[in-house]
Formats: sequence, structure tokens, C-alpha cells
Amino acid sequence: MGKRSTAALLTVLVAASLLTAGPVPAAGAAEPPSGAVPTSVRGVALDTVTIPELQTYLSHGSLTSVALTRAYLARIRALDPKINAVLRTDPTALRQAAASDARHRRGDARGPLDGIPVLLKDNIDTADMPTTAGSLALAGPPPDADAALVTRLRDAGAVVLGKTNLSEWANFRAAKPTSGWSAVGGQTHNPFVLDRNPCGSSAGSAAALAASLSQVAIGTETDGSVVCPAGMNGVVGLKPSLGMVSGRGVVPISAEQDTAGPMARNVVDTALTLSVLAGGTGQLSGLPDGSTAASGLRGKRIGLWRLPSLGPRVDEVMTRTAQRLRSAGAQVVEVTPPYQQRLAELEFPALLSEFHRDIDTYLATRNGPRDLAGLVAFNRSHPAERTCFAGQELFEQALAAPPTTDPGYRAMRAELRDLSQRSLDETMAAERLDAIAAPTNPPAWTTDCARGDNDVIPSSTPAAVAGYPSLSVPAGSVGQLPVGLLLMAGKDQDAALLSLGAAVEHRLDAWRAPRYLPTTGGGSSR
Repeated sequence: MGKRSTAALLTVLVAASLLTAGPVPAAGAAEPPSGAVPTSVRGVALDTVTIPELQTYLSHGSLTSVALTRAYLARIRALDPKINAVLRTDPTALRQAAASDARHRRGDARGPLDGIPVLLKDNIDTADMPTTAGSLALAGPPPDADAALVTRLRDAGAVVLGKTNLSEWANFRAAKPTSGWSAVGGQTHNPFVLDRNPCGSSAGSAAALAASLSQVAIGTETDGSVVCPAGMNGVVGLKPSLGMVSGRGVVPISAEQDTAGPMARNVVDTALTLSVLAGGTGQLSGLPDGSTAASGLRGKRIGLWRLPSLGPRVDEVMTRTAQRLRSAGAQVVEVTPPYQQRLAELEFPALLSEFHRDIDTYLATRNGPRDLAGLVAFNRSHPAERTCFAGQELFEQALAAPPTTDPGYRAMRAELRDLSQRSLDETMAAERLDAIAAPTNPPAWTTDCARGDNDVIPSSTPAAVAGYPSLSVPAGSVGQLPVGLLLMAGKDQDAALLSLGAAVEHRLDAWRAPRYLPTTGGGSSR
């Protein structure tokens, strides 16, 4: 992202955040008593504070990155045993924070993420911590180098707090997996209702954010793996345009669809994190002039894709969402993007060929199995890999899939790209839309290793296959279980989508802290 785009993004989104900021806390504000779960640090509420507010406090010296990092580490120690979202914390986190504090004292802060704690999904390479993709096959020595996005975060002064659990191999191993489970980390639980699933594959990143175990987190997505966990855990998640964030050093499924993406409790933090992850790509442009969280919906046209297959309770949330957006000046029209059945038929066979190609290339850089065939053999010989579900059907099908040099595969991927982009482009052009909106997720299902996931969620597929951006923001809930609103826009319209998402977030005001209920019998939707 170029400097001009970065400045525009900060102007539009950060100003609205600072307008609602509370007073600067006093330097002597009390810390929580030893052993307590900190809900605030020096008077700053961890659940709701934004990065622009934190940077104001850090620059004034009323808060330090060390104090902020300690508070999040204390929350991880106290709360993570309930949800099992964080695999490991970085032993250097407090040293990273102290270095940030020294920069702030010198007036030499590196930007919006300097001193801000961030958690990384454990399929993102870190040279100083293991990177396992949840598999015992990669549980040996760490990678030789950081992923490119981790280098960007470190250069920006972010505090790498640790690594989060995930669906093993990003949910691309078994025909009927259980999201949020890995042989390395076990099962991650939904913080709202602990016997419910967090969705996947960025399960730990989303659950950790819902529990306020970090300020931001990084997830990855091939189709739904950022936005579904964001929706199901009541946080914000962005799947950026394909190519905006470097995939070097991220355990792959498919270079044709994979991207890392920022996750946070609010849109402004998500946007600021993207500004760092994207670096100098120059792809962020087209922010609406003068948009603010309060007025940014006036005159916007949003196409609502209802997806009744997700159930009547979710549809009720969508009806209320449409009413609220209309009351803020948006025009909401109902749409059904075309070609969805054909996309569903083609996507999985294409991913099988791409996975075989890309995972072989990645495994050649690591200690452990050197290719997909070796990985299949490893799983067969290690019972701990089969304690939740035994299958590795997707691995076996990928071994048998045609190579990516095959003309049939190439035709399939070309058709996928064409139909997915036309699905969104034609719908937006026909109705003169600024974005398409759909439910991100159904209410979280109960976690059950024997049954596997109950996750037919079609809303993420068009943008994922097209390489277009999609953004999930909290929309409401069914009983105690969050439901997200997925916003999709056209090619490289990430900044405009974030600006619109900030306005939607402000109008819906649907973020809630989790209650860690052991189970739920249902209840009326909010």
C-alpha cells in the first residue's frame, strides 16, 4: 500500500475512532490486583480500546507497551484454559514491548502497530517459534526464516505475542474434519458457549480475539477460514484481495486463493493491521471522500444475499440488519449472485491439484516429511494424529489429482476465475451496488469429533475464488451465538470495503463480550 493510500485510510477510519475515545488515563492509574483477570490496564478497557486510542496513550506516556503486553499475557494465563486458543506465547514479548516503549519515549514510533500485541495463526512461519499447521509432522525445529508478513509486523514495531491454534492443515486433510482441532493443540472452544465450535480454520485467532487475549491477530483463508471464525466468534475479519499480502512463508493450500488477513474486535484495528501487512503493494485506493462511521451509509447501495439455507433465525438477523442499514440512509436491495452451483462443483477439484503442488514446495523447506506422500505416511504411523478424526481423504485425493500442468485442470481454474468474478461483478453492476452483504455464518454447531463439522456456508466462496475482498463484521446473534454480516466488494476495493464496514459496524453496534457459558439450550435471537 502506498503512502497516499495509507494516509487516506487513516484519515477516514482513525478519525472516527478518536472522536469516540475516552480521556487519556492518568499515569498513576491502578493495575488490577495480582492474580485477577485484567479487564483494563491503567484505566484502558481492553475489550473496547482501539489502536488509535492506544497510540495516543503510548505517545503521552500514560500507558506503556510493557503494561499492555503484560495485561494480555495475564489474560491468556487466566482465560485460555477455558478456550484453548493460544498454542504458545513468545518468551521475547516483553522485550519487544520494552523496545517499543523506548521508541515512543524518543518520539521515534514506527507507526500504528508499534507496541501493539498481535497473535499469529500457527501456519505462519516464525523463525523463533515452532510453526506446525497443527500437525505433529512439523512439530520439530522452527522454520529457517519468518514469513514475509511477520517481517512486516516486526519492522512496524508490533509485539508478536505468540501463536494460535487452528484446524489442522487449515481444514484441508479430512473429508469430515472438526474445525478448531489439531493434533498439536487439541480443540479450541467458542468463547460464547464452550461446547460450540469456533469455525475454522483460523479458530484460535478468532477465539483469542473474542476473549481479548490480544489486540489483533492474523488468520489465513482459502475459502471462509478468516471470515467464518470471525463471524462465529463475534469479531471482525478481513480476507484481503488476492496478492495484497505476501504468502511467502505461510503453509499453503492454493496460491490461486490463499491469503493471510487481519482480525480484530473492530474495523479500524483491522484496517490499520492491513496497512502494515500490505506494505508497498499500492493496491488500496478508492476510499470514499469524507466518509465517517456516523454518515458513511448515506446513499450507499447494498445488495442483500439472504441465503435462507442458513435457517430462519439467521434470516431474522438479516432482516433486522437491513432495517438498521436503511434507517441510516443506505439502500438495501435483495440479490442472488449467479453461478454458485457451478462454483461449488469446480472449486474442490481445482484445490486438490493446487494443494499437491504447493504443499510439496513448502514441505521441501522444512524438517519432517518432504512431500505430501511422506505426510500421508506420517499420519498413518502416528496414532496421535487420529485422536479426533482419523481420515486424511483430502490428502489422498490430492495425491491422485491431475497436476496443475494438465489442460483439464487449467480449464477448470480458468472457468472458476471467470464465473466467480462475473458472479460479483455482474450483480454489482446490475444493481449499481457498493457492496454485497450476506450472513457470514450460521449459529455455531456443537463440537463433535465423531460427527465432524456442520458447515455448509456458501457466502464466502464467490470472493474467495475471485480473489476479491470480503469483510465480516458482527451483526447480531441467535440466542447466545454470534452471527456475522459478510460484506463483499469488487477487485482491489479493500479500502472502500473497510470504510463501508466501519459505517456498518457503527450502525449495527453488535459487538459483545463472551460469557464462557458451558452450554446453551438456545433462546431468542437478539
